[in-house]
Amino acid sequence: MGVVHHSEVLVIGGGIIGGAIAYYASKSGFEVTVVEKGELACGTSSRCDGNILAIDKDPGFDSQMSLKSQQLVEELNKELEMPFEYRAPGSILVCETEEEMIAAQQWVARQKEAGLPFRMLDRGDLRQESSYFAENLYGGLECETDSTVNPYQFTYALFHEAGKYGAKIHVHTEVKGIKREKTGLFRIFTSQGDFTAKKVVNAAGVWAPMIGKMVGVEVSIQPRKGHILVASRQVPVGLRKVMEFGYLISKFGGQRKVDSETERWGVALVFEPTESQNFLIGSSRQFVGFDTRVDTHVIRCMAKRAVRFYPKMADMMVIRTYAGLRPWTKDHLPIVSHVDEVPGFYIAAGHEGDGISLAAITGKVMDQLLREESQTAIPIEPLRYDRFKERTHV
Repeated sequence: MGVVHHSEVLVIGGGIIGGAIAYYASKSGFEVTVVEKGELACGTSSRCDGNILAIDKDPGFDSQMSLKSQQLVEELNKELEMPFEYRAPGSILVCETEEEMIAAQQWVARQKEAGLPFRMLDRGDLRQESSYFAENLYGGLECETDSTVNPYQFTYALFHEAGKYGAKIHVHTEVKGIKREKTGLFRIFTSQGDFTAKKVVNAAGVWAPMIGKMVGVEVSIQPRKGHILVASRQVPVGLRKVMEFGYLISKFGGQRKVDSETERWGVALVFEPTESQNFLIGSSRQFVGFDTRVDTHVIRCMAKRAVRFYPKMADMMVIRTYAGLRPWTKDHLPIVSHVDEVPGFYIAAGHEGDGISLAAITGKVMDQLLREESQTAIPIEPLRYDRFKERTHV
């Protein structure tokens, strides 16, 4: 028999969420092991943009959770040894119709009521923001605390720091099965031998349901595909993140006044300048299982949408395109929770397109759950794993 690796906490998943949990848990004194079936940040964390946003979050709990995460990332920028291209320029949503402007005003009013730094922008503000905007845009709104990071570097910075606190990281180690033994310890069977742990955290993203099944737990997450274009920034199109207001409608499943292709693929403008002088263009949303092949029809539709808001972009060069899977839940909130039926088993997954945004607060809260603290940084009731089950009232 080979060596059995033992630890207090075993985290399944080497993406941004696993990295944040490993960092906060090892920093607070836990003996942590991370197992990842591929390389670190090889899944969703490597196929996304890098925003820590409150602007696109539902006012109330959702946006407050994002604000907390933004504050933590600002601290991490000072704490972590490896830099991760942190900037906090704020972000904006632009409106192309009068109806969207009315909806935006309501959105801003609700966010301000919840204590977030939002404000409306008029046509003049947009012209000041970028001379490349289409002239017939009505205005928009701004959230000044929104920040941006390099998601790859952020993930590596968290794992690097966790390693300094003693965390053991095993890549190319695929989990094949999990058994809870009579002693209360978990035995985790992997492609690289067996591990044992007192507590297990399922941070496997779109694969979290497969890990859940191994202990008889249903995890209500589906993969939702998203495309990104990387274009060359020959001219300074803009200095910060820009989304169309329709992105919110697309994200939350509402009806938009767009052509059938744009509606079908959930295409909405997302523009993000990077530190490397390129920019990213998104976004699309599709349920197509685990298919990550690039669909040229969707890419064309996204490019067309970008040109609607930035007409001069038609002449700019696309460097590459890629697609990734977002772990989707039907209420658009992640699952960050202890599982009552399996003591010692936890889930931290289902962040959809908000994994980078919410990684820090997820890591912090999971550390508090592992320590069985009665007070957590944010309320955890809305994030419980069993909230999707049918509730029967006696």
